Amino acid sequence: MPWVLALCLGAVAGCGRNDIQIYRVAKAQEATPSASLPQGHPDVGSAAGSSSLTYKVPSGWQEAPPGEMRAASFRVAGQNGKQADVSVIPLPGMAGSDLDNVNRWRGQVGLKGVSSDELAKLAEPVEVDHQPAQLYDQAGENPGSGDKTRILAAIARRDGTTWFFKMTGDDALVGAQKPAFVEFLKSVTLPSGMGMAGLPPSHPPIGGGAELPPSHPPIGGAAMEAQGGAGTSSGQDKPAWQVPSGWQETSGGQFLVAKFLVKGTGDAQAAVNVSMSGGDGGGLLANVNRWRGQLGLAPIAQDDLSKEVQPLDVPGSSATLTQMTGTDPRTGHKTRLIAVIVPQGQQTWFYKLMGNEQLVGEQKDAFTRFVQTAKYP
Repeated sequence: MPWVLALCLGAVAGCGRNDIQIYRVAKAQEATPSASLPQGHPDVGSAAGSSSLTYKVPSGWQEAPPGEMRAASFRVAGQNGKQADVSVIPLPGMAGSDLDNVNRWRGQVGLKGVSSDELAKLAEPVEVDHQPAQLYDQAGENPGSGDKTRILAAIARRDGTTWFFKMTGDDALVGAQKPAFVEFLKSVTLPSGMGMAGLPPSHPPIGGGAELPPSHPPIGGAAMEAQGGAGTSSGQDKPAWQVPSGWQETSGGQFLVAKFLVKGTGDAQAAVNVSMSGGDGGGLLANVNRWRGQLGLAPIAQDDLSKEVQPLDVPGSSATLTQMTGTDPRTGHKTRLIAVIVPQGQQTWFYKLMGNEQLVGEQKDAFTRFVQTAKYP
C-alpha cells in the first residue's frame, strides 16, 4: 500500500502555544502519491526506519499543497500584501556543494558570489532533527522587480539525502520570521533510511527555487517541468500532436514527457517542456507563482489570480493559459514565459514555452496550436 504525504493535525500538549500545530507525513489509504509527486519520486516516509516527516507549524504560517516534489510547503502573509514562501525539498546525494547553492541563492537576490573562506563566515549554526545544520541568510533585491527580497536557507544531509529548507519573500517579512523559521527547523524530524536508493539519480528540485548549482543545466527553467508542474518519466506515452516547423525535439530527461528547442535569430532561444502529473499538480495558484518566481516576479494572491490567467479551448477539456515577462535570474536577460495547464481525467498536463522575450512572443500562436492538437493516450 503506497505511502503518501498526508497532513495529520495533532494537539501540542504542554507547549504553552495553542496556535502551534504538529504535522506528520504518514500513511493514508484514501490518497495516492501521484496527487502531489511525480512517478519515480520517493514517497516520503516509505523507507525503513522512521516513517514520517514531522514538524511544528509556527503561528501565522499557512500550510499549502506541497505540489511537485516538495515534501512540505507554506505561505506566510505580512502587511500590505507582502508574502513569503517556505519550502522543504529532499534531493539525492550531496545536491551540489554549499558554496554552489549559496552563491545561486545570492544571485537570486542580486548579490555577488562569495569564496569558500567567505562562506564559512556566513554560515549560522542551527539544529535540524536534533543534529547540527547550516543556515544562510541572503538579503538583496529581486533582479526582476527591484523589490527588497530575502532568502533564508538551511541545508541538512541525512542518509544520502540532502534536505533544503528555504524561506523566500519580502525582506522585512522574512527577517521578522527568522526566529520562527529557526524554531521550525528545530522541530523537524526527518524520515530515516530514504537514501540514494529512494530517489532517481536525476531527481531534480522543485517548487519555486531549484536547488541546483549554477553549472547545472536547467531542465524546464530550473528543474523539471514541475518547475511546470510535477512531471513523469520520459518513458511516459506521449500524446499524438503536431509539432510546429522549426521545433527540434531533444531529451527531456527523466521527468519530462517531451522537450523541444526553438531557435530564433542570432542567439535567441526558447524551450518547450511537456510534463504530466496526477491530480491537479499542486493547483493553479501554486504553479503560476512558481513560474513567476522563475522570472523574478513576486507571487500573487488568490484574489489576483483571475487577472493572470485566461481560458484556452482544447478538445475534450477546458485549459488555462498564463503568460508573464520578467528577468531570468541566472542570465539577467529579459525572458517571457507562456504556460498552459490541461486537465485530463485524473491527470494534469503542463506545457511551458520559455525563453527570449521576442522569440516567445513570435512562437505564441504555434505553441497554443501545438497544445490544441494534442490527443492523449
